[in-house]
Amino acid sequence: MRDLAERVNLRASSLYSHIRRKEEILQKICAEQDRRFTEAMDEVEHMECKPVEKVRILLSLHIRTALEDPTSVTVFSDEWKHLEEPYLQKFSERRRIYEQRFLNIIEEGIKGGAFKPLDANIILYTLLTAIRWLHHKQQTQPALSGEKQEQQIIELLMGGLENNLPKEGGER
Repeated sequence: MRDLAERVNLRASSLYSHIRRKEEILQKICAEQDRRFTEAMDEVEHMECKPVEKVRILLSLHIRTALEDPTSVTVFSDEWKHLEEPYLQKFSERRRIYEQRFLNIIEEGIKGGAFKPLDANIILYTLLTAIRWLHHKQQTQPALSGEKQEQQIIELLMGGLENNLPKEGGER
């Protein structure tokens, strides 16, 4: 708390008048990130579009959040495990519900033939894990703009690595 107070040019005693313990900061950051992702999921689920577009929108949300707010995403992705009870259990349940809702969209895409008939859990956790590094990477200057990074990551995740353009002579 002393380090935090120093960084925001306050005395620790002044900071303690607003925040009693570090745990409160962790709870607030986790609650804010949960709110952000849950509200977006609510909107996406009610959109009249195909599962492919819904997944793209959710990936964009995750990528933009990591690029724009890397510190909060670090807490949301890594530090939430240090929440104390009953917050840890509640937050874990909220994450599980969000993941299930995302999984439902993927399963809808598989059933409709929009996605390959792969295990939906593998798809979900591969997508989420594939963008998990972004909030760590942002501490150095990226070679590409945030928008360009977002476009390339989504293209790779949704289109795959294989170049399906025909080679000379019609071969792939």
